[in-house]
Amino acid sequence: MDNPFMVIKDISKNFGDFSALKQIDFSLEKKEFVCLLGPSGCGKTTLLRIIGGLEKPSQGKIVLEGRDITSLPPSQRNFGIVFQSYALFPNMTAYENIAYGFKSRKTLKREVEERVMDSLALVGLEDIKNRYPAQLSGGQQQRIALARALVLSPSFLLLDEPLSALDAKVRIKLRSEIRNLQEKIGVTTIMVTHDQEEAITMADKIVVMNNACVEQIGSPQEIYENPNTPFVADFIGSINFVEKDQLIAIRPEHIRILGKDDLSGERAVVKHSEFHGSFYRMKLQLIEDGKELGTSFLTVDIPANVVRGRGIEQNMILPIELPQDRILNYENYRENYRQIIAAG
Repeated sequence: MDNPFMVIKDISKNFGDFSALKQIDFSLEKKEFVCLLGPSGCGKTTLLRIIGGLEKPSQGKIVLEGRDITSLPPSQRNFGIVFQSYALFPNMTAYENIAYGFKSRKTLKREVEERVMDSLALVGLEDIKNRYPAQLSGGQQQRIALARALVLSPSFLLLDEPLSALDAKVRIKLRSEIRNLQEKIGVTTIMVTHDQEEAITMADKIVVMNNACVEQIGSPQEIYENPNTPFVADFIGSINFVEKDQLIAIRPEHIRILGKDDLSGERAVVKHSEFHGSFYRMKLQLIEDGKELGTSFLTVDIPANVVRGRGIEQNMILPIELPQDRILNYENYRENYRQIIAAG
């Protein structure tokens, strides 16, 4: 098997007595789209800055295509970067912003023009090349920032929460465009995000971070279906934790609603219902020996046609099943789970 495109090896970063990163280890394959995912303050942006040479690690190294680049300055790492704030020059047109990277290079004017126009075409904005940033929408500014990052044909691309400043509809559209563009040009990409939906829909690989450490690395499907810890399970999507003889967890969509007369499962009463279009998200309270269990609540997603067909409504008692093959066992992480609950 070929060597990885990039290796992040044993990276740690300390700011005085504060540990921002603790022994981070993972690798990237060429053309891979990797998301660094985690809550604010977990260290993901610090790691991105270290990869770009904008911050020096306290320990560890970064190897790019077999070459140790840990001590190289940003200018010698051949990467493009897009920031959350876009960082466009307000006194320059879209064209001039994209062309800015050529100022320190001896590139023929004709080649600069060709490459800038090619980059504008990549993001579908050839027609606004003479507009200034203030004349562009947030989505257009982000596309120009992306074109500027790609115009110099970087070896890899760094994205620091590039969509967080945009409204929800534009964000959804742009994440699809960015992924399609990344696949088209084949540039290895590392993106920082705290949005689990962005990570799941865009990434080939997700690196879940928490408290300066890596909690889990895997494909979106692996991370979602087999989260290693309660933190990962809770951070990626919705999850139910149930503390009985042991600590277990199950996704809302995996809980089954049984037939009206089926006595094989458990009983729960509908306490709250939210309409989500194709399904209803309901809050159920478990019943045992005819009594509601005070702290035993479950969130369950039920297809809208089932809700309508069964006439399911508030205060109705439902027979339910927690399929064994969908249950996650976290008994070894019981204290970790209690910390999550305490943190809200």
